[in-house]
Amino acid sequence: MLALKARSVVLSGTNFKTPLSRKVMKLRQLAVALVLLVSCAVAGAADRKYIVKPRPADTKALPFSDGVLVGNTLYIAGHIGLDPKTGQAPADAEQEAKLVMEGVKATVEQAGLTMDDIVSVQVFCSDLKYYETFNNVYKTYFHENYPARAFVGAGSLLRNGKYEILGIAVKK
Repeated sequence: MLALKARSVVLSGTNFKTPLSRKVMKLRQLAVALVLLVSCAVAGAADRKYIVKPRPADTKALPFSDGVLVGNTLYIAGHIGLDPKTGQAPADAEQEAKLVMEGVKATVEQAGLTMDDIVSVQVFCSDLKYYETFNNVYKTYFHENYPARAFVGAGSLLRNGKYEILGIAVKK
């Protein structure tokens, strides 16, 4: 067993030998930590940019942003490939893949980034038979290396869509 001797700690001319004065010191330390934590939270909130693309009238009140830019990182919300005239997913899988990729591209560009800044993508697909069709369109949107990606069979998607994509981009 270790024997500890009582020692005094001096901080700003205060002697912290007594239990009460040690409690005061701990409260001061907690107050400083709280101020730093709040400062970081406020600074982080100030650096956010919310990306909301123009939407059809029936979807204007949706409770999400298309993307959120925090510093150099863009968090891309789930995008589905809807025909702008009908508000529904087209019957053709290739056309829908183009629409969903154009939606992602528009969000990325509105944030001041490029498709080559995307580092991670998750693709949800209503039927895995569309895998090759999607890949044929997807690969045309990147000029350099492809982002890390998951392609997941997801069952039914909103508005009878075949694809939903979300991702993360980091400005180079």
